[in-house]
Amino acid sequence: MNLIFDGVKLGLILAILVGPIFFALIQAGVEQGARAGSMVGLGIWASDVLFILGSYFGISWVSKAVEGPHFALYLGIGGSITLVFFGLATLITAPRTGHNPQWAKSAIRSSSYISLWLKGFLINTVNPFTFFFWIGVTTTMVMDGGLDGGEASLFFGGILSTIIITDLTKVILAKRIRSFLQPIHLLWLRRISGAALLVFAVALLVRVLWMG
Repeated sequence: MNLIFDGVKLGLILAILVGPIFFALIQAGVEQGARAGSMVGLGIWASDVLFILGSYFGISWVSKAVEGPHFALYLGIGGSITLVFFGLATLITAPRTGHNPQWAKSAIRSSSYISLWLKGFLINTVNPFTFFFWIGVTTTMVMDGGLDGGEASLFFGGILSTIIITDLTKVILAKRIRSFLQPIHLLWLRRISGAALLVFAVALLVRVLWMG
């Protein structure tokens, strides 16, 4: 139980962080509904699972890659480009509200489920914070802590379960907020989300260039 509780604590820390993932979930939930937001979440969770498997089973290879002189730089540049792409796409497109006066009660899905899943997957995968978080957790808690396969499963299960539950909660709350919004509010939400992604992209690029 202690391992699960430790995982839950780490998951809650991730849940309260405001980053690109947060804005992607909220925007999808408000504009397109709970299913769309959940598809973004599925992409995020799939990315996390791949990070966990890669860091757990390939820790030696990953450690060598991280030690490369330009690894963090290339990862950060790739992440910045991806965030800029999604940020600009969010800014230059307008949310669909439809012609139904009851639009606020029924979200209109304007993106395919595949594109929503891919958006969540890419934003999470190219984020250097995500990469180094899972590597750090695997190294300090699992490898140095001497956890066997079963114990590691409980620990990672606690983290993932908390992430999934909190992400779904954000999406559901975002959908509920929709009923209180007018079309102009959705437009401003999209602009804020797009601008936030661009800010994160610039901050990430500056950070990796400064560290490099």
